[in-house]
Amino acid sequence: MQQAEVMTEPLAETADGTLAPAATDAALALVSRRDALALGPGLGTGPETVEAVRAIVRGCHAPMVIDADGLNALADTEGLSLPPDRSRGVVLTPHPGEAARLLGCSARDVQADRIDAARRLSRASRAIVVLKGHQSLVADPDGRVAINSTGNPGMATGGTGDVLTGAVGAFLARRLGAWDAARLAVFLHGDAGDRAARRLGEDGVIASDLIDELPAAMAGLRRGRC
Repeated sequence: MQQAEVMTEPLAETADGTLAPAATDAALALVSRRDALALGPGLGTGPETVEAVRAIVRGCHAPMVIDADGLNALADTEGLSLPPDRSRGVVLTPHPGEAARLLGCSARDVQADRIDAARRLSRASRAIVVLKGHQSLVADPDGRVAINSTGNPGMATGGTGDVLTGAVGAFLARRLGAWDAARLAVFLHGDAGDRAARRLGEDGVIASDLIDELPAAMAGLRRGRC
């Protein structure tokens, strides 16, 4: 499948075709001319890529959303390793397994008390945390937690989290604060999934269907019809 809208930039890669540490300077130069960064999906988890991701997070001063392999790169044997001076304007979007790795516990522990887990991760990272799942949670370091009311089980399929990452990044690039960008993206992402499920049935929803429904979800929010 080709996407004419996608703009790409070649970056140094490892022998396995993943992001290499040598890509760091070029990536940071690109981000310096952009309003926000979405980092993580599809990067890989090899040691060289982990090194590159951590260097980009340390050096980037734009608002950013970190997901997937980006989150895995920030988890180590001692827990979360997000640089203390880089947390402002950062949104983390883990599923329960990723949250567990960042917190140094099990996914079962996270699911046993999702609100507490989201709060602990937000405090530890000093970032906004979106804990994905049924009634996704958005937490901030001060202890506030927003519970999302949209979404359905049909969204538990590959790629839908990447759509959320892009939505959060887009709202950060529109200069929304991290708290507002995360809550708005989570709500609209779920509403787009609900619209797709009504059209296709929950069993038929794939990630690209959410992208197709996002314009209608945004229009509905403007009209107060979500």
